[in-house]
Amino acid sequence: MTVRKGCYPVAYAAFPSDGGSLNTGFRGLSARTRGRVRSRAVAIRVEIADQSTDDLVEAFVRLTPQLSRSAPPPGREELAAIIDSPATHLLVAYDDAGRIQGSLTLVLFRIPTGMRAWIEDVVVDADARGQGVGEALNRYALDVAAEHGARSVDLTSRPSREAANRLYQRLGFEPRETNVYRYSGS
Repeated sequence: MTVRKGCYPVAYAAFPSDGGSLNTGFRGLSARTRGRVRSRAVAIRVEIADQSTDDLVEAFVRLTPQLSRSAPPPGREELAAIIDSPATHLLVAYDDAGRIQGSLTLVLFRIPTGMRAWIEDVVVDADARGQGVGEALNRYALDVAAEHGARSVDLTSRPSREAANRLYQRLGFEPRETNVYRYSGS
C-alpha cells in the first residue's frame, strides 16, 4: 500500500482573548470581537505513519492520557501492529517544528454492503487545541477513506467533547439515529 503524505495548512487561527470559542477567520466577527483577537500562522502536516519510531512512542505516552484515563499508552510493538495492519491507517499531525501534535486512527474494512470507514481515537495535544490540528487530521482521513471507496465515514464522540462535536458537524458529519452497544466480556 502506498503511504500518502499531505499538508493541510491553516492560514491563521483567531483566538478571542476572552477565552471564547475558536473562529477560523475574521469574516462574521463583530468589530468589537475582531479588536480582541490575535492571529498567527499555523502549518499542520498530516502523514500516515509507516513505522513505529521513538518519537511516535513518546508522543503516544504524552497523548494517550489526554484521550483515556484508563488505557495505557501503546508501546513500540503495539504501534507497529497498528501500522502494519491493512485495515488501519494511523494518521499523525506534526507542527512546523516537526513535533507530533495529534493522531487519528482510520479503520477501513469491507462488508457485504460495501467498504466501511470508521474514525477512532482522535486526540490533539492540549497545547495545540484550537489550532486546526483536529480538522487537518479529519480532512485527511476523509480523503483516504474516499480514495479507498468508502461511501461514508462513521465516528462516535461523547457529548461532553463540545469543541470536537462542533468540528465534526462543521466537517459535514451528522448525528445518526442508532443505538451504540458495547460488549465488555465477562
